[in-house]
Amino acid sequence: VVGLMNVQFAIQGKTIYILEVNPRASRTVPFISKATGVAMAKIAALCMVGKTLKELNATQEPEMRHVAVKESVFPFARFAGVDVILGPEMKSTGEVMGLAQDYATAFAKSQLAAGVKLPKSGKVFISVKDDDKPAVVDLARRLRSMGFS
Repeated sequence: VVGLMNVQFAIQGKTIYILEVNPRASRTVPFISKATGVAMAKIAALCMVGKTLKELNATQEPEMRHVAVKESVFPFARFAGVDVILGPEMKSTGEVMGLAQDYATAFAKSQLAAGVKLPKSGKVFISVKDDDKPAVVDLARRLRSMGFS
């Protein structure tokens, strides 16, 4: 395939499965283009008509000076009775981006852009599988030191 592809993967243990490959652009393409400054759709279209990446001067990785976080916008607060349990089907009504010099700030910006009110105190529920519990202890301590219970 020459051009853009949407690939869906599944990972089980150390095995990676390819679920499907579709020759099309997805909503990720505009995000990647904005995050990197590379006109991905234009480059892909030109490749599809015979241009090479070398001819398009598109063989180098873009230099990233920031972190970009994509977040889905869910309609939970807008529509009464909407099921808040997420499953494999798409339920988002849009996507937003958070850009910053570090991941924490980019993530916070993405949450605010999605309409999520970030709490500064209150109760926290942490649920992880048994194997991951040792890794979350430090996070729980840091949340506690910030005033969360």
